[in-house]
Amino acid sequence: MSTTRSTVPAHSSGPCVALSDLSFSWPNGSRVLDRLSAVFSPGRTGLIGVNGAGKSTVLALIAGRLRPSSGSVTVTGDVGYLPQNLTLDGDARVASLLGIDGAIDAIEAGDASEAAFDAVGDDWDVRERARGWLSRLGLSHVGLDDPVGRLSGGETIMTALTALFLRRPDILLLDEPTNNLDRDARGRLQAAVESWPGVMLIVSHDRELLGRVDQIADLRSDHYGDSLRLYGGNLAAYQAMLEAEQSAARRAISAAAADVRREHRDLVRGQTKQARRDRQGRQLSASGSLPHAAAGARQRSAQETAGRTRDTALARMADAQARLAEAEEAVRDDDAIAISLPGTAVPAGRTVLRVRGLDRAWIPWRTPLEDEADAEAIGELILRGPERIALTGPNGAGKSTLLRLIAGELEGLRGQEPGLFVRRIGALGYLPQRLDVLDDALTVAENVRAVAPAASVNEVRAALARFLFRGARADAAAGTLSGGERFRAVLASLLLAEPPPQFLLLDEPTNSLDLASVRQLSQALACYQGALLVASHDTPFLASIGITRWLRLSGDARLTDIDPLV
Repeated sequence: MSTTRSTVPAHSSGPCVALSDLSFSWPNGSRVLDRLSAVFSPGRTGLIGVNGAGKSTVLALIAGRLRPSSGSVTVTGDVGYLPQNLTLDGDARVASLLGIDGAIDAIEAGDASEAAFDAVGDDWDVRERARGWLSRLGLSHVGLDDPVGRLSGGETIMTALTALFLRRPDILLLDEPTNNLDRDARGRLQAAVESWPGVMLIVSHDRELLGRVDQIADLRSDHYGDSLRLYGGNLAAYQAMLEAEQSAARRAISAAAADVRREHRDLVRGQTKQARRDRQGRQLSASGSLPHAAAGARQRSAQETAGRTRDTALARMADAQARLAEAEEAVRDDDAIAISLPGTAVPAGRTVLRVRGLDRAWIPWRTPLEDEADAEAIGELILRGPERIALTGPNGAGKSTLLRLIAGELEGLRGQEPGLFVRRIGALGYLPQRLDVLDDALTVAENVRAVAPAASVNEVRAALARFLFRGARADAAAGTLSGGERFRAVLASLLLAEPPPQFLLLDEPTNSLDLASVRQLSQALACYQGALLVASHDTPFLASIGITRWLRLSGDARLTDIDPLV
């Protein structure tokens, strides 16, 4: 079988992506995709599936970042790719990220070579178009000469999207593009997605974004391999069709189970009747009332009839069981993480966090607040007992910076005097936005053992099973995990650490989670009895975990109490 990836220019037939018997395994032999075939034509396709199904791997294979183990990828047209985890040079300029700082800069600096002019071509207005796209995506405040490292997570994603929209590729691959985006940025992205004319393949758990697609591609695995089933319409249409299918499948299970019970009952009755006839035949033969030859012939005939009856009954029983197995296979039972949080109840009056100096310019690149703003800003943040606070605000306001300061990761970052003072009491669990706390060279189990050295191997593996790392998956290297699997591994390391956390600090915790796991995480956090501070743009998720106080961090580093319903 071929192991190829070919790219051809898009002609009149239009851009297209074709996957044929595509398989992929990591070097350690861990299988991700198995004999997957699909074709994507112009239009917006939402690619969904459980965490670890291989969604991000599909995009990376199409983009040429990975090479298939077998099968082929045929791409007709130019490809633009936004990976789930961006790795960027923080010292580079925004213009470099947008791909517009080469030939034009050289010409403006005096380079009159033919090569420089050929590189520019007809794209002399690229800077104006770049600024136009930045403004369209809500980044008018971002300058082309700004360092990339100054951008927030959401601003980085939107700037990377700007680079793709400037290129105008025939095929656009987006892997969780709404991660870290505030509500305004998500709306702008949705508008840009709706206007895209070519092939667009989106991996996302964002319900609103998936409501803008033309079709849903559901990636699933069974004993026959992997399959991509296409459903016309957006996420709501897909869910309605899926629910109808699942209702029919559950009815089929009930009918098939009734058939199995009936066939089993008939089989037992037949065996009982045959046993009675056999006993009567033996009694008749022993009585001597029939000649020996006639008795033998009658016995052979009875045995043949009984054999045929038994074979027929067994065949009907096997058919009924096969129909039941087929019906059960059609019903989905998607696994979800089953988090068992440590018993970390904190008395209501106990202070677990105190932060002072929030009414100062605690982010170095922010200007000090005006006097009238000082009156509204929160100068001191106190978190007591099982209180749970939501931290909201636009991209670039400094939410992740504040959480990192609280977690002790930015001890050297302080604002103007008297600066920011942070005091934590009790064990802290911190879930960072970038999920970069794992040692990629270690296995999942080894990463957990590193934070819980007193736990036995069996205890660690039993706990990891609740996070869906069962058997060999617990021995997978962290560097080979999908985005969703990596989240589960980080969450496991956080919650299984010793001592158990009395205070959870979560930065965009629903990023990269499938819908079932978001529900499970919500249920687990709703039962957590410790303190909670969560930075998130996912309002439905925040509402589901019983937030008791809502704070908004504005672009001038001012922290204020808000009413989420306003």
